[in-house]
Amino acid sequence: MNQIHIAKISSQLSLRPNQVEATAELLDGGATVPFIARYRKEATGSLDEVAVMAIRDRLSQLKELDDRRGSIIKSLEERELLTEELKEQIARAETMTILEDIYLPYRPKRRTRATIAREKGLEPLAELILAQDRALDPAGEAEAFVDQSKGVESAEDALAGARDIIAEWVNEDQTARGRIRRLFSREGSFRTCVVKGQEADGRKYEDYFDWAEPVAKAPSHRILAMRRGAREGFLRLRVEVPEEQALRILDDLFVKGHSACSAQVKEAACDGYKRLLSSSMGTEILAATRERADSEAIRVFADNLRELLLAPPLGRKNVLAIDPGFRTGCKVVCLDKQGQLKCSDVVYPHQGDRVAASGASKITSLCKQYDIEAIAIGNGTASRETESFIRGIQLGKDIPVVMVNESGASIYSASKVAREEFPDQDVTVRGAVSIGRRLTDPLAELVKIDAKSIGVGQYQHDVDQSMLKQSLDDVVTSCVNSVGVEVNTASKQLLTYVSGLGPQLAQNIIAYRNENGPFTSRRQLKKVPRLGAKAFEQAAGFLRIRDAANQLDSSAVHPESYRIVASMACDVGGSVAELMADNSLRAKVQLQNYVSETVGLPTLNDIMQELARPGRDPREQFETFSFADGVEKIEDVEVGMRLPGIVTNVAAFGAFVDIGVHQDGLVHISQLADHFVKEPSDVVKVQQKVTVTVLAVDIARKRISLSMKE
Repeated sequence: MNQIHIAKISSQLSLRPNQVEATAELLDGGATVPFIARYRKEATGSLDEVAVMAIRDRLSQLKELDDRRGSIIKSLEERELLTEELKEQIARAETMTILEDIYLPYRPKRRTRATIAREKGLEPLAELILAQDRALDPAGEAEAFVDQSKGVESAEDALAGARDIIAEWVNEDQTARGRIRRLFSREGSFRTCVVKGQEADGRKYEDYFDWAEPVAKAPSHRILAMRRGAREGFLRLRVEVPEEQALRILDDLFVKGHSACSAQVKEAACDGYKRLLSSSMGTEILAATRERADSEAIRVFADNLRELLLAPPLGRKNVLAIDPGFRTGCKVVCLDKQGQLKCSDVVYPHQGDRVAASGASKITSLCKQYDIEAIAIGNGTASRETESFIRGIQLGKDIPVVMVNESGASIYSASKVAREEFPDQDVTVRGAVSIGRRLTDPLAELVKIDAKSIGVGQYQHDVDQSMLKQSLDDVVTSCVNSVGVEVNTASKQLLTYVSGLGPQLAQNIIAYRNENGPFTSRRQLKKVPRLGAKAFEQAAGFLRIRDAANQLDSSAVHPESYRIVASMACDVGGSVAELMADNSLRAKVQLQNYVSETVGLPTLNDIMQELARPGRDPREQFETFSFADGVEKIEDVEVGMRLPGIVTNVAAFGAFVDIGVHQDGLVHISQLADHFVKEPSDVVKVQQKVTVTVLAVDIARKRISLSMKE
């Protein structure tokens, strides 16, 4: 265990060193974030998932820094350039930027103007000039370095070469780089202009054809937009600072007095800034701001994804699901309470009254035959028209009709996962099944789709893909484990995200279940091939077995704590089942009596909460929602209308709201509330039901501006 890392992380995250050290040890031992946060509270001091992930990520960053430190030292040793002083500097470097600044003068270089000047023997002249002796005549000294055989034709050639060397020294000076870096960070501006000849093709970037804004204040979405425009070849993007300020910094550092040598140094510093340092710092700032913008965009995406995955489930119901369409008709499927496909059909409600009447009769028959309890309609093409058709059918009982966000359903329907589930069905049937399952259990269905395709992110293809994957995987894993997974009905994809499992063990569980029938106890999981003691420890508490002989198997109580529950039940004169059912029995339990070296009050309190509500789903209760009648397409929308809607996406600049017209409207951040809003996510969440006022409608550009202000 690296105690230096522990101390740094403790200080940076404002945590006790023992909390960081315990978490690091658990992570090193293969424990997952959900397991540590849920079942190792005594060890970590009750750190939540956010804190555990922060420790994990910081440990990874420090290891990366140490690895780079080691490779630099090795490179310097191999070239016999490592001194004790340099080694100490490298050891003290706190960031990758500082480390690279230290290494820059020693980094193997391609041939530069400075290296060519050194080859001509001009470095001693550069040293003389940089010393800036007031009595020294640089032109006179340069005469001694004229050597036509080396390509130094004149004293001016010698001075030019010496200035090239000084310019490189200026560029590589740690102090100079640090101060110019701060100038770029604080005073720099992004500046974009259109690439000549790309005005028409790059029209979507018109706002940036002649644009400037401070680096320090530019929001993430604009940084990403500018970068995308530059990458696609429509914009030129650079970072600028007031040149006179930069040159003043360098003069203060390198120019001493007003001698002839000082004039040479001043000229060299100016050249070093314009030719080397400014472009180097510009590139650095672009990289740093990209990292900042990526982090912000990924954070917003992750927050949106969490809200979508934890959307309230309808629960175990018989569902009729419809993937609507005009010309090709509406694909209809019926699913049982376990989400299994019972039948599929097609109706054509939008091709004349006679055909629609036949479709209505078919829907009525299916609802009766399969005891349908809810109807799910995908929110794509023809959705509102299909909703009106369904609501017009006299179904004879109160069956809720729910619009379901179908983003990504087409990707699922064509995926390997869908083909494995429904090898004999076409993509339209698979898509309709996905729509129905999203209503009954959004989490279980959405984990089958690449999170980037679910439709709640922005610029997701522009950000760092490994960082994005890590963040989204963390969110999915957190959501799956916070809800818990019914092991006898879960798909392979859902089981994959359970703490300690992964794709192979998930597949082994499915295979064992198919061969031996439903699991009857958590203990039986140990019979699954390759599911050893460590995997069982990590996974068992998050897996549920409904109707198991031991009722604790359907709860979040970890098997390692079963004996504690048994002792509690015995001590109050009842069985485990009675303890779970009887609040008065639980009230008699004195938790302090069960505290040990490994189990403390945090775990005991969790156990008591779980006994009161075993297997409690943390998601909110499902509520039905309906769009406004008569507002089904963008042409129906009028300025001033007050309409119900559902938030489909939250971005840094506002929120997108589905008002049921096949085109989401935008509530700009300035229109989210009557008060100032710093972060849209402070006001709205994905899947939130809201009421909006229409501010503007642009039918040609398919844009709707909305407000949530009262």
